[in-house]
Amino acid sequence: MKVENHVSLEFPSASANEGFARSAAACFAAQLDPTLEEINDVKTAVSEAVTNAIVHAYPDTLGKIVMKLRIRDDHSLEIIVRDWGVGITDVDQARAPLFTTGGEERSGMGFTIMESFMDTLKVRSQLGKGTTVTMRRNIARRAGR
Repeated sequence: MKVENHVSLEFPSASANEGFARSAAACFAAQLDPTLEEINDVKTAVSEAVTNAIVHAYPDTLGKIVMKLRIRDDHSLEIIVRDWGVGITDVDQARAPLFTTGGEERSGMGFTIMESFMDTLKVRSQLGKGTTVTMRRNIARRAGR
């Protein structure tokens, strides 16, 4: 699939940047003319991916997060959230509902939420080298688009 438009954003893993990433993704996705439900799904998935990087990748320090957004020629939105943090020991275990390494205040539902709001979710991670989360959402074509 050909990329029709793209943007890349880099920001520190400060919690205030979760809202920025969420808003930036929604604004970029707007060119696909999504429904409110579609845009809310994208915002929720981005929020979970960025929050995971903030909380889990850099538990004791600030680090770098890069978010890439791509519009594909099949009318889909691809979102890549990458960090260079501690990495995930067992990706399959981390994707299981209710599993968390973040303590009692964390629900362990981040990957489950991303998966339920996006059409595809891929997670690649290496210990000590970071994690890359790739999500894709097809945006329905409405009459008159």
